[in-house]
Formats: sequence, C-alpha cells, structure tokens
Amino acid sequence: MERCVLITGCSRGIGRSLSEHFLAAGWRVIGCSRSDVAIESDRFDHFRLDLHDATAIKEMMREIRRRCGTLDVLINNAGAASMAPFTLQPPDVARRLMDLNFQSAIEVTHAAIRLLRSAEHPRIVNFSSVAVPFRLEGEAIYSASKAAIEQWTRVLARELGPLRITVNAVGPTPIRTDLIRGVAEEKLQALIDRQAIPRWGTIDDVINLVDFFVRPQSDFITGQVVYLGGAG
Repeated sequence: MERCVLITGCSRGIGRSLSEHFLAAGWRVIGCSRSDVAIESDRFDHFRLDLHDATAIKEMMREIRRRCGTLDVLINNAGAASMAPFTLQPPDVARRLMDLNFQSAIEVTHAAIRLLRSAEHPRIVNFSSVAVPFRLEGEAIYSASKAAIEQWTRVLARELGPLRITVNAVGPTPIRTDLIRGVAEEKLQALIDRQAIPRWGTIDDVINLVDFFVRPQSDFITGQVVYLGGAG
C-alpha cells in the first residue's frame, strides 16, 4: 500500500530534497510552502499556504484525507533563521521566528493527529539544530525556538505513545542551504571544528536519519533528538 508523507517547507533546501527522495522511493508526497514548487509527479501534491493560517492548515488536512485516506508520516521541516546579536534583533522579528519555527509545527501537528492515528506505522519527525547544544552566540532566538522543539518532541512522544505515533527530532550540522546564506564562512568552519566528526553535513546525512526514524521497524524509537556529526 502506498505510504503518504506530509513535508512542510518543501520549496527548497532540505524540504525539497526530502520530497524528491520520498517520491523516488515510491511514496505519495504532500508538500506545503509559501511559494510554488516545480516538482512534476502524479504522486506529488502541493499546497501553497502560510503556516500561521490555521484555517488553511485544516483545509489541507481535509484534502489529504480525501486524496490519501490517512497520513503515515509528518515531517515538520519549515523554519527560518535570523542570526544577529540579541540586542540588535527587534522583538517583532523574534516573535515571527518563534511562530514559524515552533508554533507552526504545533498547528500542523495538532491538525494532523487524527490522520496519523489511523496509519499502520505513524511517525512525526521534527527539526532541531546543533545551535542548541553548541549555544551559539548570535543565535539566541533561533536556538531557543529549536530548544522548544526538542522539549516538545520529548513530551509529545510520551503523550502520543498510546496512539503508536512515534515522535523524534533531527539536529543537522551546517549544510550548504539557503538557511545559512550570509553567515560568515569562518564562523561556520569554527562550528564544524567543534563536532566529533569535523566536516560539513549533507542532505544525504539528513535523509539517512529521517529514513531510519520513519521505517516500520523503528516503532520502538521515540522521544529522541539526534544531532548529526556528534554535536550533542
């Protein structure tokens, strides 16, 4: 039976690569983002929406139910970074960052629970960052939003355990995507040098871990936050 995955923030970077990966593996992929996505496949459906719009999210879930019947995997990938010293970051920018990185995942997950609970092997995968364990200067709000994701992941795993829904999180190291565009190369290299395995991360590293979390055999693995590169 065809499995269905919902990936938020699928227009570029990790989200787009995950979409293409799951399509190549034969999955039905539902993507959502604020901009259009040029992925051509009869197994790909895209919803252009703002993740702050609860009504649009509920409408998307109704369409997923109509088209797929259920939802096997939810990947809360959407997010943004605003890397600046706290004293130079206006509170309204910090509020928007928390809303996108944390509150939007809450909105989507809450709306998806009913679809997930009817799946045979339901999975939720969230995205954190090595910015949390490394306590990076200049990323106070970004790392705080990801720390919130981590604690939410752990507690949600306990709450959803009786429904057989596993909840885990991926903590990528720096990967050459739009998220880190504008960050000084020497700052990124200094971060990489602090890892147990001092190299740049790749999309394939992320895909490997996501695949592990969502495979049917991983039904006893939940509440985990795994940092790539040995950053924990």
